[in-house]
Amino acid sequence: MKRPILTAVLAAVLCAAACSSPPPENHETLGNPTSRATGIPGPDEIRHSDNMKVIANVPLDAPFNGPEAWGTDLAFQGGYAFVGNYEGFTVADISDPAHPKAVARVECPGGQNDISVSGDLLFLSIDEPRTDNTCASSPGDPMSETEWEGIRIFDISEKSDPHYLAAVKTECGSHTHAIVPGTTSDTLYLYVSSPGPTPGSKSCPPPHENISIVEVPVDSPARAKVIAKPELFKDRKLDQSDAYAAAGCHDITVYPEKKLAAGACFGDGVLMDISDPVKPKVLQMVTDKENFSIWHSATFNDAGTKVVFSDELGGGIAPTCDGSGSPTKGADAVYEITADRKLVRHGFFKIPRVQSSKENCVAHNGSLVPVPGRDIMVQAWYMGGVSVWDFTDSDHPKEIAYFERGPLKPGLQLGGSWSAYYYNGYIYSSDITKGLDVLRVDDPLTDPAKSVRMKELNVQSQHSYGGA
Repeated sequence: MKRPILTAVLAAVLCAAACSSPPPENHETLGNPTSRATGIPGPDEIRHSDNMKVIANVPLDAPFNGPEAWGTDLAFQGGYAFVGNYEGFTVADISDPAHPKAVARVECPGGQNDISVSGDLLFLSIDEPRTDNTCASSPGDPMSETEWEGIRIFDISEKSDPHYLAAVKTECGSHTHAIVPGTTSDTLYLYVSSPGPTPGSKSCPPPHENISIVEVPVDSPARAKVIAKPELFKDRKLDQSDAYAAAGCHDITVYPEKKLAAGACFGDGVLMDISDPVKPKVLQMVTDKENFSIWHSATFNDAGTKVVFSDELGGGIAPTCDGSGSPTKGADAVYEITADRKLVRHGFFKIPRVQSSKENCVAHNGSLVPVPGRDIMVQAWYMGGVSVWDFTDSDHPKEIAYFERGPLKPGLQLGGSWSAYYYNGYIYSSDITKGLDVLRVDDPLTDPAKSVRMKELNVQSQHSYGGA
């Protein structure tokens, strides 16, 4: 989702049929997310399955307590979680998951501030024109070619005192990004995804069929620069009636060990070969207008034989889980990757709990739960809460556990879980208005994941469980 700068475009793809699926049938006893409560929860009322509960919360606090200081994405390193916010980012000490605490809040406005970390460096995606590249900048003019948007880089060697280091301007800004390791340890690449074009814009003119690749010298991050802008869609035949026909990518997930990347590119799903990280090659593009509105994100299974693509019907601002529409739009689709590296669609998953018409709800950011031998995800659904689901059977995915809150209190319009990721035995959910939730799931299907330990987690840069 993007701040209301995209509202007009999103309105073009909002579907009159808000979407939900009927409750899954034939739940097995193992992993059945039973709950004694029925009906839609009251405002801010907490509901959860018997096998999942919230154990802690780090609330939003100054300077992130304004009306649009919304919590966004997450990254992890050691005993710390890094929580993006439209107004900057928070560093939270999670070394004791039951008693997390904020150790730094860095004010640095710039859109949703999609976030990642690597070593002593932190990267933020800025997808909102600013008067300059600093944290002291003001909102800029999207029609001016002198305004700035792109990637900001911070030094996080001291977690309680991050320092701004440098910035890189990228075409059409940076909505999201993924870290790709270089051929040597002294270089990182960032695959920068951004929406566009903007009619009349000098800095983001149509058709914007490329991504930007930023090279970051690890020891000299101030020298970071754009080194390539591969045109992923140059051979595509555009459908001019599609609002996102030439809008770049929303999100690219890389799996360097498998030399693969999957792009959720608004109108298409894209599978890429990244054997040469500076020259990604498109292997296949898939389009599904019947079941997809906005291709939003992608997640490989650990074996690299499947990709889950999510559809962000309504752009994150609509109540698409109120039971009035399709069980596939606004949901997840499971694609298997064949031996010749082609995508074949299988089943769909959407949360089975009907939400109210006052709750923005759609599939959003999630990650694998590292259970060897199974394909399990945890995923955010905005006001639909957090869902843990199993797609080991590609044709019949099912929910294992869930957590949600009821509708927002009067006066608030946007809320719920933006991102929900599994890290070192716990689920961390960045709630737009409530802050950082720490959740614990206890179930025979997910318990093996508790023994997997990771040093870092940037969900758009996947690694095998063994290489965590």
